[in-house]
Amino acid sequence: MKNYLIFRTDRIGDFLLTCILIKNIKFNDPNSFITIVCSKKNFEYISRYKNIDQIIIYKKNLFSFFFNLLKLFKKKFNYSIIHDDKDRSKIFNYLIRKEKTILIDKNQQKTKIDIIKNIITQIGFNYSQNDLNILDSKVNLIDRSKGKYIIFHYDEKWSRDTYFSNYVNIEPNFDELVNFIKQLEQKLKLKIIITTGSHAPQKLIKLNSSDYFKNVEILLNQSFLELEKIVFNSKLLISCHGSVSHIAASKKIPQIDIIDKSYDYSIWTSHFRNYNYVIRKKFTDLSNDINKALLNISL
Repeated sequence: MKNYLIFRTDRIGDFLLTCILIKNIKFNDPNSFITIVCSKKNFEYISRYKNIDQIIIYKKNLFSFFFNLLKLFKKKFNYSIIHDDKDRSKIFNYLIRKEKTILIDKNQQKTKIDIIKNIITQIGFNYSQNDLNILDSKVNLIDRSKGKYIIFHYDEKWSRDTYFSNYVNIEPNFDELVNFIKQLEQKLKLKIIITTGSHAPQKLIKLNSSDYFKNVEILLNQSFLELEKIVFNSKLLISCHGSVSHIAASKKIPQIDIIDKSYDYSIWTSHFRNYNYVIRKKFTDLSNDINKALLNISL
């Protein structure tokens, strides 16, 4: 049995990329023992991922550092993979027993999937398109209502007040938002579920108390685990780029991803399936672009 140690002490969206690597390792080495060093932010999600054998939470205090170091030192790892590229992970790695360390060389790989392919090659395995189906190993995701609704994910990224101020402002006023949702109702002829993630914008709270639509359900304040299941069973995702984009891509769910032209998102999305994107711009123009993108999507 080979022991693999993977450092992923950042966010859920980043860990979803590591899931591709984990799936490859477990497929090629079923008896492997995989240990993840994670952050408090992604621990709850990682703990539901059954391909992982041991989880260690990184905390910023000396007691936790030495306690975790002691747990790690009990094993000798065949491979230690610093997938988060953090200095703190490199310090941990320096102190543990391992046969080989795999670091990220950002100068040689252009995209996140290229980095994963390079790690897989260094381990001695072959990359497969099937590795992208990361949710195959998750449980309790299947829902009988699959295919009967689309997701409009309206989170903090729709407002410049709650997201990067240097990104183009796409926030609609209340009437523009209502009209856009009504257009989706008429065009798609499917139930629309509006999700928010853990922080519901005030516009949706106001909208939720009114009766504007015939076939729209507004869900406020979901955890990521709840959001994952909702997206997993949907027929289409419309959202600003984030963790939900990775969930849709892993299940080949068509999506319209809203991105800002100031950043090269292809670094993250080059391996996405059924992927469509539009550029952030004022909402009247953005809504027109979304409607045009819908013409190229078969539901």
